[in-house]
Amino acid sequence: PVEPEFKYVGNMHGNEVLGRELLLQLSEFLCEEYRRGNERITHLIHDTRIHIMPSMNPDGYEVAAKQGPDSNGYLTGRNNANGVDLNRNFPDLNTFMYYSGEISGPNHHIPLPDNWKNQVEPETLAVIQWISSYNFVLSANLHGGAVVANYPYDKSQDQRFRSHRRTVNTPTPDDKLFQKLAKTYSYAHSWMHRGWNCGDYFADGITNGASWYSLSKGMQDFNYLYTNCFEITLELSCNKFPPEEDLERQWMANREALVAFIEEVHQGIKGMVSDKNNNGIAGAVISVQGISHDITSGDMGDYFRLLLPGVYTVTASAEGYQPQTVTITVGPAAPSLVHFQLKQDVVRKSPERKASGTRMNNKTFQKKVVPRATRWGTQR
Repeated sequence: PVEPEFKYVGNMHGNEVLGRELLLQLSEFLCEEYRRGNERITHLIHDTRIHIMPSMNPDGYEVAAKQGPDSNGYLTGRNNANGVDLNRNFPDLNTFMYYSGEISGPNHHIPLPDNWKNQVEPETLAVIQWISSYNFVLSANLHGGAVVANYPYDKSQDQRFRSHRRTVNTPTPDDKLFQKLAKTYSYAHSWMHRGWNCGDYFADGITNGASWYSLSKGMQDFNYLYTNCFEITLELSCNKFPPEEDLERQWMANREALVAFIEEVHQGIKGMVSDKNNNGIAGAVISVQGISHDITSGDMGDYFRLLLPGVYTVTASAEGYQPQTVTITVGPAAPSLVHFQLKQDVVRKSPERKASGTRMNNKTFQKKVVPRATRWGTQR
């Protein structure tokens, strides 16, 4: 129960194929090194649940592969079989979040619109169901066309800048942590950290997504706003469909970075939230003072909160229980183990009162937080 879930997703855009090949190679590498008794890889596999999806868009890949690397168009195979860009197809929770932020509403675990299943493609639906089934902690989405580690938010709050490159930095409450995660990959990569790649420059080889260009309905923002998962997007090659003879060089450039990024899931704090009988409490809210983004415990009551080294005041709360607050010190190495045992709340709550951080259903959320003009289905 205190083993974190990690995921890699590749080939979301069918013609951006390097991520697909790297994840297949990574899978083989992890198995081979485990068999050889590589201490680092053995430790990583024993302490982490690693999920790997080499291709999120196999139909788009087939279209691109038929063209081949020599004659492949820049957009050929990018979309799925229905012609939809999957990284513009997730429910737009940013709109809800930006408005709710003005009235001190939530920016985490935002409920999905009632009709969301009718708005997404089969691949998107499958991924949302997948990430809802596991308590993922950390993730990366592998793309191509540039060389940079991109972190949330992807969507700018000021919509005047949506279509222009180099717009406005739009940080999350975990901005410093996201920068550290992105730098972990860029500096472990052979040349990403140098900044000058593909005719563009990104300091340290990283960028805030909206600062590069604003996009709506992307997967990395959705992970952060709907689940406990912190996801970044890795742009790995100038050439979206590199030739076969370039794959070994690309693998050697990314191998250490791919492993080092998985290891980043082991930082911050983790533990169990339980009642007096040591039964795990699912859906308990873990709040960190000074960081306005909460996470929740999983089905067994286990939780994982990525944090930079420092001293933090952390509160665990759940409906029907008295909250518990502790002050903890997070070091630079392994995560600190912090367990919470909550006492039942003997004070009878009124029907109107909700425990901090609990999910509202979508109708309640829309009624309290989202004005009619910005509700799902009225957006372009």
